[in-house]
Amino acid sequence: MKLKCLIVDDEPPAIRILKSYVGNMDQLELVGSCFNALEAMQVLKQHPVDLIFLDIKMPRLLGTEFIRTLRNPPKVIFTTAYKDYALEGFELDAVDYLLKPFSFERFIRAVNKVGNEETAAPETTPPIPEINSAASAFLYFRVDRKMVRVELDEIVYIESLKDYSRIIRAAQKPLVMKKSISSIEEMLPDHQFIRIHRSFIVSIPKVTAYTQHDIEIGGQEIPIGKNYRHQLNKLAKPADLS
Repeated sequence: MKLKCLIVDDEPPAIRILKSYVGNMDQLELVGSCFNALEAMQVLKQHPVDLIFLDIKMPRLLGTEFIRTLRNPPKVIFTTAYKDYALEGFELDAVDYLLKPFSFERFIRAVNKVGNEETAAPETTPPIPEINSAASAFLYFRVDRKMVRVELDEIVYIESLKDYSRIIRAAQKPLVMKKSISSIEEMLPDHQFIRIHRSFIVSIPKVTAYTQHDIEIGGQEIPIGKNYRHQLNKLAKPADLS
């Protein structure tokens, strides 16, 4: 079943790009596009909408202000050039937060989260902006009703605990949150982290030794799942394994 979507952005070039992206995804059906939140209000009165691609910094009414006016808002993916609004986006339960310019691949990942949310537990971690530089290499996770900042360089490995996940950090207490390991994997840069088992993600720089069957990291030996052995190519060539 297709998701009926609406684009709201005050910049024509941004609308053109989003229309192109939407047109290349079979699961999306574009209901319309608007240049401001007031136009979007009228569209929502006339058409059912499942998902809004919403700019934030627009004239007359910010995208975040617009969402607060809606009694039963559709799912929202914020599309903006301003990362300063990220935390506010978290509070509004947005599906994702895309920083312009974003690639079609990043757009697809955001849209796929809409389907994932339908089956996710209610207490999920809010979306995190794309990491664009080493200076912003951190993520926020919801832990005990607080948004806790976690520097990526601190993470040693992540372990799945069924509906929960545990993040093991260097020289700090572990963090446990109600979030699947697969959803965390989507948020991590693949040049820095690898999934080696259905229950484990490890930090590549912190791996101290490995074989075809396990990885040594943070003083622990973690098993490598049979279906994940190809990931070792990121550590060394297969010929180096013994």
